[in-house]
Amino acid sequence: MIKLISWNVNGIRACVKKGFLDYFNEVDADMFCLQETKLQEGQIDLELPGYEQYWNYAQKKGYSGTAIFTKKSPLSVSYGLGIDEHDTEGRVITLEFEDFFLVNVYTPNSQRELARLDYRMQWEEDFSDYIKDLDHKKPVIVCGDLNVAHKEIDLKNPSSNRKNAGFTDEERGKMTDLLSRGFVDSFRYLYPDKEDAYSWWSYITKARDRNAGWRIDYFLVSEKLKENIVEASIHSEILGSDHCPVVLDLKL
Repeated sequence: MIKLISWNVNGIRACVKKGFLDYFNEVDADMFCLQETKLQEGQIDLELPGYEQYWNYAQKKGYSGTAIFTKKSPLSVSYGLGIDEHDTEGRVITLEFEDFFLVNVYTPNSQRELARLDYRMQWEEDFSDYIKDLDHKKPVIVCGDLNVAHKEIDLKNPSSNRKNAGFTDEERGKMTDLLSRGFVDSFRYLYPDKEDAYSWWSYITKARDRNAGWRIDYFLVSEKLKENIVEASIHSEILGSDHCPVVLDLKL
């Protein structure tokens, strides 16, 4: 059995000051993936005994970025998608293990007034091709902030958000397309009808107090791994970011 955790920390330095290490040590995950680390190389020195650390930094300071901490040494490591247009923002890390690939991703936000929606659509196509290529070699586990609430059940106020970033028809359609290519949303696989299960809440409106949230953080697995899913959970009680950690327990 392996335990994997994914968390958009919205700035790892700030999150560390809010108890990140207490949670990290308590959950004792085999692999722990971060998104939106918001730092450059050398700006933090995290003491994580027993873990190898892999970081992908954005060129722009204090922006984006991903990291994976793993107890098990990977066979290989790669950063980005291998496409220059996408690979300056530190959004993807892939670790290859004996039985699977682990892909940690921080999907670009379409932004206010959907300023980046066209770019996001291109990203979606290229990312989908990337993980499908990996899936031809061995099963894939994808985790991270995918910046989309897939179905109406995945956010508190679907009707008023219909044309907002993260819940446009275009973004939701790309998520449907991705799943149709042989991937499974682990949480919905186990809990197809579970309501009020969210992983992100706006700071601006104090939405967390009312649980007016969105489920935009995921573990997707190759179809061939779906029978191996033991548990998929959302640790909404864990503070420190505007997102909370999501967890996958997998029998391998």
